[in-house]
Amino acid sequence: MSNNTSQTIAVLGAGSWGTALAMLLARNNQAVNLWSHNAEHAALMQQSRENSRYLAGLTFPEKLTISADLEATLKNVSNILIVVPSHAFRDTLKTIKPFLTESSRIAWATKGLETDSNKLLHQVALEELAELVEFGHKISLAVISGPTFAQEVAQGLPGAVTIASSDQSLALEWANLLHNDHFRAYTGDDVVGVELGGACKNVIAIAAGIADGMGFGANARAALIARALAEITRLGVSLGANAETFTGLTGLGDLVLTCTDDQSRNRRTGIALGQGKNLQAVIKEIGQVVEGVATAKEVVALAKKQNIDMPITEQVYNVLYNHCSPENAVNALFNRTIKNEN
Repeated sequence: MSNNTSQTIAVLGAGSWGTALAMLLARNNQAVNLWSHNAEHAALMQQSRENSRYLAGLTFPEKLTISADLEATLKNVSNILIVVPSHAFRDTLKTIKPFLTESSRIAWATKGLETDSNKLLHQVALEELAELVEFGHKISLAVISGPTFAQEVAQGLPGAVTIASSDQSLALEWANLLHNDHFRAYTGDDVVGVELGGACKNVIAIAAGIADGMGFGANARAALIARALAEITRLGVSLGANAETFTGLTGLGDLVLTCTDDQSRNRRTGIALGQGKNLQAVIKEIGQVVEGVATAKEVVALAKKQNIDMPITEQVYNVLYNHCSPENAVNALFNRTIKNEN
C-alpha cells in the first residue's frame, strides 16, 4: 500500500539516485518537486517526462514536477531531500539556506565524506545550519541510506533503506513517505554508522572490482568483503557508531550489493583498473560521479586521525593516488604480518 496523505516534497539533485527517489515518492501519492542545477536538463526532463540521461525509458509519475528554479522548488515545502554528490553537499546547503523556514525538515541520500575536511555530512549540515538554529529555527535532520541501485528503485523493484536521525519522529515520517508494498523503510538513530557505511562501501567496491578485474575469483571477493567490513566497523566504533549498524542494511547490505553487481560505478571503475586501464579515462567513460575515488582519500585521512588500521582502504588509496599498481597493492595486503582475525 502506498501513502494516502499527500504533501509536497522537494528533491534536490536530478542524477540517477535523486530521480529514482523522486519517482518513488511521487508513486507514493506525494507531490514532488525535483530540482536540477542544469536548466537545460530540467527543461528536457519536464518535456520528455523521463530522465533520458540517467534512467532512459522510465516514465515519470504524474505527481513529479521538474524545475531549475530553486526558490520555486522550495516554496511552501517543509520536507527537503538532498541527493547531490558529496562534493556539492555544503554548497547546496548554503544555497537553500535563505529559503528554509522553522518547519523545514532536511534529509539527504548523499553518500560520502566532505572533500578535504573528512567530515561526515551531518557535521557539515550542523555547521551550515547553526546560524539558523541560533535564530530560533528548529531544523530536523535525517540521513537515508541502504543497498539500493537507482535503476531498480526507479523500475519499482523491491528494496529497503534505513532512515537515521536523532529525531525519531522525523525518521518515522520519512519512512512513511518512502515505504510501500515493495519498498521497505526502517528507522534508526545511528547517524554516524549509517553515513560511514554508505561512504566506505564505495571505496571497498573499487577494491572488489580491482580483484575481479585481475581475475582473482569468488574466494578473494568474499574474503575482501569480510575483512573490509571489519575495518569499516573499527573506524565507525572509534567515531561513536554502534557496531551492529555495520551488519545491517547500510553496512553489510550496501557493501555486498556494491561489491558484487556491475550496476555499481565504483565496482566498474575497479574492474577497469584491475585490467590496467587509466583512472581518468575510466571515469570519463562512466560519465557520472564515482564517489569512491574522492571518498578513499577522505577515509584514509580520517582513519589516520582516529589511529585506525584500514589496510584495504589504504591500498585502494595507493592505487588511486600514489601510482601504485594493483599487483603491488595486492602483494602489500598478502605480505602483512599474520594476526588474529578479530
